[in-house]
Amino acid sequence: MNNVIKVSQKAGLPPGSLIHVGDIRGSKVQIRVLDYCADSVNEYEFDNITKALTSPNNGHVRWIEVAGIHRVEVIEKLGNYYDIHPLILEDILNTKQTPKIDQQSEYVFITAKNLAYQNDSERIAVQQVSLILGENYIITFLETDHDCFRSIKERLKNPKSKIRTLPADYLAYAILDCIVDHYYMVLEDMGEKIELIENLIMKESNPTVLHTINRIKREMLIIRKAVWPLREVMNSIGRGDSQLFHESTLVYIRDVYDHTIQIIDTIEMYRDMVSGMLDIYLSSVSNKLSEVMKILTIISTFFIPLTFIVGIYGMNFKMPELEFEYGYAGVWIVMISISLLMFRYFRQKRWL
Repeated sequence: MNNVIKVSQKAGLPPGSLIHVGDIRGSKVQIRVLDYCADSVNEYEFDNITKALTSPNNGHVRWIEVAGIHRVEVIEKLGNYYDIHPLILEDILNTKQTPKIDQQSEYVFITAKNLAYQNDSERIAVQQVSLILGENYIITFLETDHDCFRSIKERLKNPKSKIRTLPADYLAYAILDCIVDHYYMVLEDMGEKIELIENLIMKESNPTVLHTINRIKREMLIIRKAVWPLREVMNSIGRGDSQLFHESTLVYIRDVYDHTIQIIDTIEMYRDMVSGMLDIYLSSVSNKLSEVMKILTIISTFFIPLTFIVGIYGMNFKMPELEFEYGYAGVWIVMISISLLMFRYFRQKRWL
């Protein structure tokens, strides 16, 4: 089980105190450095932040990726080297942070949530991604060593890739676009699950179906909490408030903003569908209970007059009808006749 550091442990500490908050998902910290320009791409991997920072760059755009942010000293050294404010470093270490943007004169800080659907556990994995964009560099911070930006690195290795000829802000766009694309992938899986539950709920209504519906509701809430704040982040960048994002890149940023709006619309549609499924499930359970109660009520109604007759003839004194030769058979005939009349009446009323 992973160690968990809660936000409450920071209570009373001064602003800018560097404490990792969240799950510790590994023991090692991997530092990947990728330097690129139109003519070449150089990729390195370090286990020491000092070696990574002092490695030669030769005027390339530099992308530093830190996988594993539980080592506070690594984040602190990197922050000191690039003169990053302690409050921003504090936000990087807090994995419970809501997606946000902080635009400084020398750099732009962005944090977002990367989502991935895990087929083995059928759950959504959430990883915080923090990004710092400088004049000629990008720094990304991941919680785990899972390389969620592998597709971007493959594009960078392609000599004909457009991304190699553009400045660092286009790489920042590509990273944000990749995160939003993962939202589409997760929503596709969620749509398939919702469709399966819709078909299943018509066939049977059992506690397993209810558990699945509630789990989907929680997952939709996770997606919504990741996308809604990111919409405001993309809108803020798209307005061109920061000089680090060039006008040529803002066109792509606005496109990502449009994608976040589409995702939000899809989320709201799925939430309405899940709420509708829950109502259908509850109605189905209620209808089944009503059918059972209806059958029991009809059976009880059949036996009410019969119980009354049997109760009278079960009294401990002599009944006049018992003196007749066919008195016993007569009581049976009366009871059967009453039952048949009640059955016919119920059929006419379409209660049976």
